[in-house]
Amino acid sequence: MMLSRAKPAVGAGTQPAVEKKKKGKTIPKLEDLLSNRDYTGAITYLEFQRHAGEGNEETDLWMAYCAFHLGDYKRAMEEYEAMTKRDGCNPDVWVNLACVYFFLGMYSEADAAALKAPKSRLQNRLLFHLSHKFSDEKRLMGYHQNLQDIVEDQLSLASIHYMRSHYQEAIDIYKRILLDNRDYLALNVYVALCYYKLDYYDVSQEVLAVYLQHFTDSATAINLKACNHFRLYNGKAAEMELKNLQEMASPSFEFAKELVKHNLVVFRAGDGALQVLPPLIDVIPEARLNLVIYYLRQDDVQEAYNLIKDLEPTTPQEYILKGVVNAALGQDQGSVEHVKIAQQYFQLVGGSASECDTIPGRQCMASCFFLLKQFEDVLIYLNSIKSYFYNDDGFNFNYAQTKAAIGNYKEAEEIFLLIQSEKLKNDFVYASWLARCYIMNRKARLAWELYLKMDTSGESFSLLQLIANDCYKMGQFFYAAKAFDVLERLDPNPEYWEGKRGACVGIFQMIIAGHEPKETLRDVIQLLRNTGNPQVEYFLRILKKWAKDNRLPV
Repeated sequence: MMLSRAKPAVGAGTQPAVEKKKKGKTIPKLEDLLSNRDYTGAITYLEFQRHAGEGNEETDLWMAYCAFHLGDYKRAMEEYEAMTKRDGCNPDVWVNLACVYFFLGMYSEADAAALKAPKSRLQNRLLFHLSHKFSDEKRLMGYHQNLQDIVEDQLSLASIHYMRSHYQEAIDIYKRILLDNRDYLALNVYVALCYYKLDYYDVSQEVLAVYLQHFTDSATAINLKACNHFRLYNGKAAEMELKNLQEMASPSFEFAKELVKHNLVVFRAGDGALQVLPPLIDVIPEARLNLVIYYLRQDDVQEAYNLIKDLEPTTPQEYILKGVVNAALGQDQGSVEHVKIAQQYFQLVGGSASECDTIPGRQCMASCFFLLKQFEDVLIYLNSIKSYFYNDDGFNFNYAQTKAAIGNYKEAEEIFLLIQSEKLKNDFVYASWLARCYIMNRKARLAWELYLKMDTSGESFSLLQLIANDCYKMGQFFYAAKAFDVLERLDPNPEYWEGKRGACVGIFQMIIAGHEPKETLRDVIQLLRNTGNPQVEYFLRILKKWAKDNRLPV
C-alpha cells in the first residue's frame, strides 16, 4: 500500500451506532461493517442516515472514506470536493482529497491539494510519493529526511523502495516492523509481493499463507496467490484461484474486479486481450505491457511498437520489453538503429547492480551479445540459466542458434529437436539453422527432407541455396547436385549449372573411389539430362563409358 489509509480527519473512532429495531430486525452497526471491510454495506448504511435526515459532517467523511477503500475514487473525490466548498471546511480534508487525486493519477491536482493542508505526517508521506512520481530527486530527498521512525513513515519508505525495484530493502523494512508488530498481518502480503518480484515464488507462497489463514477472502492476497501459481505451475491453476475468489463474492472483490479481469487474460495466454486490456491501459500499468506482449505474439510488431514507443521505462520489465520490441522491429525492417536501441536497453538491465544476477538480467546480457553477434559471450550467460529453461521453446531456439553459430552443430541439432512449438518449427530461421546442422553433422538427407516439406516460396528457394552450398562445402555432393538441379530449373543462372556440374563430378569421383554405390550414377545421369547446357553431352559420354566398362546398366 503506497499511502497510509486516508482516515476521516474529524472524530477518533466510528460514530456510535444506536441499535434500532424495525420489524424485529437489528440494523447493523457502522463499526461492525467497517471492521468486516464491508464498505458497500457501510455506504448503504450512511446513505440511509442521509435520507433519514441524520447525516452530518462525520457521515460525509465516512462516506468518502468507504468509497476510497472500495476503490471508487471518483465518488470519494466528489464527496471531499463538496466538503472543501463549504464554509468553515476542516483543513484536514485537503490531504484526504489529495490522496484521492493521487489514486486517480491526478498528480498535479494532488500536489496542489496537499499543499493546502496543514503540515502533517500524512501530508509529508503524500508529497514524498508525489516527488517520486514527478521524478524530482531533490524534492524527494527533502521529504525523505522528514520521515520518522514510525510505522506509517517506514511503510511509505518501503513502498518507494518497492517502486524503484529495491525489493530487498523493502523486505528488510517490512520484516523489522513485523518483529515488533506480529499482528500487522497485512505486511506479510507486502513481503510476499516483494519475493514474487524477486522470482522467489515458493517463498512468496509461504509468507502469503500466513495472511490467508486469517483473511481467506482477501482479493489482493488471493490474486497474488494466483500469480504465484501461474509462475510455479500454469495458467489453469492460477485461473482456479481467481475463480474461487469470484465465487466467494467477497466485499473486497469489488475493489479488485479490474485486476482480476486483467490477470485472467494473462492466465489464458492473451485470450480476450483486445476486449479487456485497452480500457485498462491507464488503470493498471501492466495492461499496456501485456497488450504489447499480445501484439508481439500475434507478430504485429508495428502495433506493439506504437503502443510502447512513448513509454519512458522505469522498471526492468519496461526496459526489457522496449528492448524486445525494438529488436523485433529492427530485424523485421532491417533497421540498424532499432537493433542498436534494443542492445542498449538490454545492456542497461543486464549490467545493473539489481538485475545482473537475476535470470532476466542474464537473459538481457545474452540478448545484448546476441545482437552484437558475440556468440561466445552469449553462451556464457545462457549456460548459467539453462537448467531453468529445459522445456522452454523460446530459450532453446536461441540456445541452439548460439551453439550453431560457434560451430557446435551436434549439440545445436539436439537442442533444435527439443522444440515443440509448431510456430517456431515453421519459421524459416529454424528450418535453415536445422538444415545447416544436419549437413554439418553429415545428415544431408534430413536437410533435403526439410526442403521437401516446404511450400514453394522465396524461403524455400533460400533454403535450397543453403543446402546446395553447404552440402558442396561438406563433400556431400549427391544432395548438393539435387539442390543445384532444382535451382537451375527455377532460375537458369550459369552459377547453378557450374555448381551442379562440380557436384556431379564430385559424386563420380566418390563412386570411382568406392565411397558411393555405383547405382548412384543413374541418378547423376538423370540430373545432368535436366540441363540444356552444351557441356552436358561431353560429361554424359564419359559417365556412360565408365558405366559400360563396369557393367552398370544406365
